[in-house]
Amino acid sequence: MSTIERPLTRGSAALWVAPLCWIAVLLDGFDLVVLGAVIPSLREYGDWNLSTGAITAISTFGLVGMTIGALVIGTLTDVIGRRRALIYAVAAFSVLTLLCAVAPNPFVFGLLRFLAGIGLGGALPTALALVNEFSKKQGGGSASTMLMTGYHVGAVATAALALVMIEPFGWHSMFLIGAAPAIVLIPLMLRYLPESPSFLLSKGRRDEAEAIAAQYGLTLEETPATDAADTTATNPVKTLFSPRFLRNSIAIWVASFMGLLLVYGLNTWLPTIMREAGYELGAALTFLLILNAGAIVGLLVAGRVADKIGPRTAAIAWFTGAAIFLALLSVKVAGGIYLMVFLAGCFVFSAQVLVYAFTSANHPAAIRATALGWSAGVGRVGAICGPILGGALLGTGYAVPWGFYAFALVGLIGLIAISSTRNLGTD
Repeated sequence: MSTIERPLTRGSAALWVAPLCWIAVLLDGFDLVVLGAVIPSLREYGDWNLSTGAITAISTFGLVGMTIGALVIGTLTDVIGRRRALIYAVAAFSVLTLLCAVAPNPFVFGLLRFLAGIGLGGALPTALALVNEFSKKQGGGSASTMLMTGYHVGAVATAALALVMIEPFGWHSMFLIGAAPAIVLIPLMLRYLPESPSFLLSKGRRDEAEAIAAQYGLTLEETPATDAADTTATNPVKTLFSPRFLRNSIAIWVASFMGLLLVYGLNTWLPTIMREAGYELGAALTFLLILNAGAIVGLLVAGRVADKIGPRTAAIAWFTGAAIFLALLSVKVAGGIYLMVFLAGCFVFSAQVLVYAFTSANHPAAIRATALGWSAGVGRVGAICGPILGGALLGTGYAVPWGFYAFALVGLIGLIAISSTRNLGTD
């Protein structure tokens, strides 16, 4: 039964889209942190005896899957619809994450991480497109940043759960927890998640689009004639390479690459780097929690700032802050290190989300999910490089303090990239 055939009042309808997408993104936050949290246990588990290289390879498998998922599912979302793509992505990720808990050997574990990554990789750009298209302030930053608090709430919750679950119950318990939300989430999505009126309108399904827009109190996002010629005469991917969008496409991809390199590099290796610096395991895991707690605060602030000054200008400011505070992590300030990690989290993760907000605001509905998918997909290549960079620095003994300077340089390159974009809007 379609969402139009199951009417809700405007008030009740408005309660569902953002929370359901937020929980879906929370699963991405779980996946962001879980491997870094279980690495110390995996090293010592049974006869696996995983080396740093093996762990880096497993991490890379999952991120390659996410890259494929973001590129393929993100593009398919502009063809089959936001609702269907998101439900399929969440279901696939959850089942495969559950299977990770019973993986018999490192190869199967890595393969399951790869396949789960394909499902999860498509969830983020699809959820971003949905939430932005149901936002009454399209083109701002608050819809994207509020959604992405779920990403970091998931990361914080995972880091906190790791502190109490891994020692008594083993690393397997973390993957059981990661699959559990789908038991409630998927039935709720099937019943209450609507299709985007912007997507329906871009496919010529005006009656359905008007019905859903009225139900949710939205103004239909009309596609101007010039954009219609750009986005319907060819496929969405080709449009990203058209003269109008190419410059921004390249700059967004570079910024997203650098942003996710930082996100995954820090979340995968920060506890291990801190262990190398002499901290106990509990303290090292606490840094991971604080880093992501800072991300949540940073997102709440960044969204409001982006609504006032625009996501592009806000992204420039946040990449600047990320580069500065990552460099300052090399300075030993006793108890002040916790504050520095918190501030680094405030800027690093919000910078990447503001790239998504800018991408959503600067592409019409017919190619929006594709643009977000390619931004996330190319960014996932950066996510692959993040753990590789951290592993290389650890392997050569340069992680402390030179690793922080390397990450700061990555932030600087992201700053240059986002600064080279232009505000195109969707009209």
